[in-house]
Amino acid sequence: MRKYKQVKEKKVVYSLDEWAIIEQRAADLAMKTGTYIKRISVDGQIKHYRIGDITTLMNALRIIGSNINQTAKKANETNSIYAEDIEKLRKENESLCHTLNQFLSILPSIAA
Repeated sequence: MRKYKQVKEKKVVYSLDEWAIIEQRAADLAMKTGTYIKRISVDGQIKHYRIGDITTLMNALRIIGSNINQTAKKANETNSIYAEDIEKLRKENESLCHTLNQFLSILPSIAA
């Protein structure tokens, strides 16, 4: 037996000027107009981040990931790991989390 989601349908009428604004805002966010209307009406805003703003963060993540991989490889090769290595990873992870939180708090978004 197939279950159907209960939905409510409502017809909304826009002026041509209002519709042009909605289409432009949806296009700016690379969204379909229907999706834009639904998200903006339910969430009240849409946050859209530009990928260029995240490049710096991604570079930091790659460096940390590389350090973790190197430590894991060393541990697997020697079947042991030093407490200093674990402490170094813990500090890098802590630093990364702190940087990530700071970065995301100031990351400019396009609020629609």
